[in-house]
Amino acid sequence: MRNSKPILLLEDDTVDAMTVKRALKDLQVLNPLVRASNGEEGLEYLRDTNNPKPCVILLDLNMPKMNGMEFLKVIKADERLKKIPAIVLTTSRDDQERIRGFQLNVAGYIIKPVDYTKFVEAVRIVHLYWTLSEMPDTDEECKNEKFQANSAS
Repeated sequence: MRNSKPILLLEDDTVDAMTVKRALKDLQVLNPLVRASNGEEGLEYLRDTNNPKPCVILLDLNMPKMNGMEFLKVIKADERLKKIPAIVLTTSRDDQERIRGFQLNVAGYIIKPVDYTKFVEAVRIVHLYWTLSEMPDTDEECKNEKFQANSAS
């Protein structure tokens, strides 16, 4: 059974957000993409019980109001949100940022490639991983939280 849970993208840059949207479309990923421009907006979305829980969070680090690391600290301390896989998708090559990200239990840390073809390949690999990954959560709401892709991909 495929699901239609959204992908939550925390990205303040409009061009980068459009690039992610285009890459998902090119890969025929059918899950809706929900965008928040900063950590506060992301938390607002996640805490609204009327919104479906995302299958994955794609997270930029450098955002206004509440940056990616601050956002991670909050969601990973929240019992209801901490199991949602979060993947950092950033331009930051700072080793300390990577270390802090993994200390906060990110599922992955990807440097955004500048070249669109390489960017699509990075998103394809994330898509493939989360399509094949077996989530340990037995909660009915969280079962099979994976990207939904067209069978042609």
